[in-house]
Amino acid sequence: MKRDKSLRKYENCILTLLTVVMNVLLMGICFDFYYDLNDDTVMLDIMSGAYSGTPDGHNMQTLYPLGTLIALCYRLCDKVPWYGLFLLVCQFGCMYLVGVRLCVLTENLRPPAGKIDEKQRRVQGILRKAFLLFGLSFFIWGICLSHLIHIQYTVTSAILSAAAIFLFLTTPDCFGKSPGQFVVRNLPAVLLAILSYQIRSEMLLLTLPFIGLAGLYRLAGEKKIFVKENLMKYGGVLGILFSGMLLSYGADHAAYGSAGWKDFVAFFEARTTVYDFYPELIREDAYQEALTRLGVTPVQQALLRNYNYGLDDEIDTKLLIAAADYATDVLRGEKDWGRIARKQLYRYFHRLFRGGDAPYSTLLIWLYIMGVVAGVYNCVHKQMKRSGRQEEAALHCMDPIGQIMLLAVVRSAVWMFILLRERDPERITHSLYLVEFSLLAAMMIRMSSFKSGVDQGIEEAYKAAPGRDVRHSAIMAVAAGFLFLILVGGLGSGVSILQADQEQRASVNENWRAIDAYCKARQENFYFEDVYSTVAFSRKIFDDIDCGYANYDILGGWICNSPLYREKIGKYGIESVTRALLERDDVYLIVSDLEAETQGWEWIEDFYEAKGVKAVMEKVDSVGEGYGVYRVAK
Repeated sequence: MKRDKSLRKYENCILTLLTVVMNVLLMGICFDFYYDLNDDTVMLDIMSGAYSGTPDGHNMQTLYPLGTLIALCYRLCDKVPWYGLFLLVCQFGCMYLVGVRLCVLTENLRPPAGKIDEKQRRVQGILRKAFLLFGLSFFIWGICLSHLIHIQYTVTSAILSAAAIFLFLTTPDCFGKSPGQFVVRNLPAVLLAILSYQIRSEMLLLTLPFIGLAGLYRLAGEKKIFVKENLMKYGGVLGILFSGMLLSYGADHAAYGSAGWKDFVAFFEARTTVYDFYPELIREDAYQEALTRLGVTPVQQALLRNYNYGLDDEIDTKLLIAAADYATDVLRGEKDWGRIARKQLYRYFHRLFRGGDAPYSTLLIWLYIMGVVAGVYNCVHKQMKRSGRQEEAALHCMDPIGQIMLLAVVRSAVWMFILLRERDPERITHSLYLVEFSLLAAMMIRMSSFKSGVDQGIEEAYKAAPGRDVRHSAIMAVAAGFLFLILVGGLGSGVSILQADQEQRASVNENWRAIDAYCKARQENFYFEDVYSTVAFSRKIFDDIDCGYANYDILGGWICNSPLYREKIGKYGIESVTRALLERDDVYLIVSDLEAETQGWEWIEDFYEAKGVKAVMEKVDSVGEGYGVYRVAK
C-alpha cells in the first residue's frame, strides 16, 4: 500500500521521464546529435581546452559564470562531452518540466458523467496523461526535431525562455495563496529565464517582451489587481529575475575587465556591427574610397571580405571601430528606411501567411484561431454563469480576446525589429516561434476549464472544477485534429530534410577529421586555415570527443585577435601572422581546392606585394579530399 502511494506521488515525474528518455533514445538511434554551427564548436574548443591548451570560460558567447563552470567540468574530466550534454539536458529538461506540468493539470479535470470507482478513475487519469505526453512527443518530432538534433546555443536559450513562460503562466492558482508561496512555486520558471540569459543574453532580451506579457496576463487573472499582496508576489518574482540577470552580467563584465579583454570586446563588437548589420561596407566596391579614407586599404578590404583578416596584424580594434562608426553614422542615415520598412512588412506577412516558415507559421496561425474561438466561448460562457455577479475583476470577461490582440501587436513589434535590422536567421526566427507557441498554449490552458486543486486533493478538485459542456469538448476535439494534421506534415518533411542534412554533414566532416589528424600528427608545425574552406565543418557531440590541443586555427573568425588567440599562437612563438607565414618553415596555410579555384590567390599575393614582397603560394601537400597545404614562398 505504501509503495502504491509512493508511485502515485511520483507518477507524473515517472511517466514524463520515461517519455523523454524514450524520445532521446529514439532520436539517438535514428540520428546523430551534432553541434549545429561552427560558433558552438569554437565555444566547445575554448571551454574544453582544445583551443588554447587549457579549459577557459572566456568564450565570448555565453556569460562567463556559465562558461567557466563548463570549463571546470572539462578540467575535472575531459572524456565527457560536457558542453553538448549541458545543452541537451537544458532542452530535454524543459520538455520534461512541461510534460510534468501537463500531467498535473490533467489531474484536475472533472470525470465524465456517472459514477466511476477509484480504479477506473486511475486508469482514465493515466490514459489522459499518456495522451498528452504522446502529444508533446509528437510536437517535439513534428516541430522541434531539427533543433534538438543539431543543437545551437541560441535555440537552447529560447527553449529555456519558452519553458519559463509556460511554467509561470500555468502555475496552479492554489499555489499562490501567499506571496512567499507564489515566489517559491514560480522559482523554477525564474531560474530557467536566468539560465537562458546566461547562455545567450541577446536571445533572452529578445524574448523579454513575451515574458512580460506572461506576467501581465497572470496579474490580470487576479481577483484584485492593485493590492499589496500582488505587489509582493509579482515584485518578488521580478526582483529575483532581474537580480539574477544583473549579477550574471556583473560577473561577466568583471571577467572581461583586463586591458587585453577590454580591447578585444571593443574589437568584437565593432566586427559584429560591420559583418552582421552593414556587410555591404566591405563587400561592395562602391565603398572602397570611403574605406580608404578610414585607413582600410583595398587589400585589407579583400581580407575582410573573405574573413581572413587575421593575416594582417594591422587590422586592429582602432581600424574596425572606425569602420563600424562610419557604418552607423553614415550608412544607416543613407538607407531609405521607408522602402526598407515596406519591404520588411511585406516579408513579415508573406512568411507568416504564405507558408514561408511552415510548419511553424501554420501552427502559429492555428493557435491564434483556436485562441480566439476559445476566448469568445469562455467569455460568453463565463458571463452567462456570473449572472451579474461583480466580485471578480471586470477584466476577466474581455481579457481572452484582448490578451490575444496584445500578443499579436507585441510579436509584430519584435519581428519588425529583427526584420528591419535584416538579421533573421532560422536560429532566431524559429526561436521566436517556439517562445510564442509556449505563451499561446499556456493562455489557452488558462482559458480552458483547468483549475488546480492539488493542495486540496484530487477528490475535492473534481468537485470544485467547472464542468465542460459538449461545445467545449467539440472545440478541443477540432483543435486536436488540426494540431495532428500540422504535426504530421511537419514530421514528414522534417525527417527527410534532417536525414539529407546529416548525410551532407557526415560527408563534409570527413575532411575535418582528415585535417585534424593530419595537423595533430605534425605537432612541430602550426596550420592556419582559410575561413571559407572550413566554414561548413560541424562536429558530432558524442563521437568526436577530443580535448587535445589543436595546432591549427582559422585565419579569422570571431575569436581572432583575442587574448586566447594570442595565447594559442604564442605557443609556437608566433607574434605576427604576417611574418610567420612568410618567414617560417613550420607555419602553413590549408585551403580547399574549390576556394583556391574560386578565390584565386590575389587576396594573399596582393597583400604581401603591398608590403613590398613578391610572394607566391606553393603547395607542399594534400589532405583529405580536395584540400591542399600551402606555404608562402618569396
